[in-house]
Amino acid sequence: MRDMHAIVGTYDVLLVTLDTLRYDVAAELLAAGRLPTLARALPDGAWERRHAPGSFTYAAHAAILAGFLPTPTAPGPHPRLFAAAFPGSETTAPGTYVFDAADLPSGLAKAGYHTVCVGGVGFFNKLTPLGAALPSLFAESHWRPEYGVTSPTSFEEQIACAETAVRDRTDPVFLFLNVSALHQPNHFYLPGATGDSPATHAAALEYVDRHIGRLFALMTARRPCLAIVCSDHGTAYGEDGYVGHRIGHEVVWTVPYSEFVLHPGEWP
Repeated sequence: MRDMHAIVGTYDVLLVTLDTLRYDVAAELLAAGRLPTLARALPDGAWERRHAPGSFTYAAHAAILAGFLPTPTAPGPHPRLFAAAFPGSETTAPGTYVFDAADLPSGLAKAGYHTVCVGGVGFFNKLTPLGAALPSLFAESHWRPEYGVTSPTSFEEQIACAETAVRDRTDPVFLFLNVSALHQPNHFYLPGATGDSPATHAAALEYVDRHIGRLFALMTARRPCLAIVCSDHGTAYGEDGYVGHRIGHEVVWTVPYSEFVLHPGEWP
């Protein structure tokens, strides 16, 4: 485990949740050479197989934004990178950054970070009290219909928003970006497709891979950056009769995860 005390306050922090991305699809595309940008960034060019902290977006993100990132699939306990101060925690280790707040954005704000949320799926749209709950944890939050699940250019639009929010800042930044492209509907990423399937899900991930280097370049323009790229949960496309998520199925609970340091100059 890395020492987070050497990271927090010195590095920017980037948390990208690839909403609804399945581990099997992510691993197959990486092995087939279809994710060249992520292959370059991920340690050993591979995803880590982990278990999601929830079976749908709100539950998973409530946990993630409290420091409960997806958990390694091997038996634990597994030390966490971030943890709220909590007596008796079995996953708080010497290298864990412990914050005295109820959520990670507030904890990093106390450490001098400007916190930014660029939302994607409906739980970040700020159109209702529930849709505003998670964005309200951040000092600055953004959502537009162009960032949502029905937009074929959602990720590009989200990155453009992040560039405006982050580019001219000099203080450390915690940027959270919830990528909506993988979520249903995603058939428009595969020419000729008329419905969603694992193949269109894969095409959506290839779309994300084509543009994520631009996000990495943004977050290394000022200082090194700790990047965490993961799924919040997976989704079913007919396996055992199931479609969607918020269910206890293997394709929902098993997610890809990676953490790595991005250095200035590596992502022009």
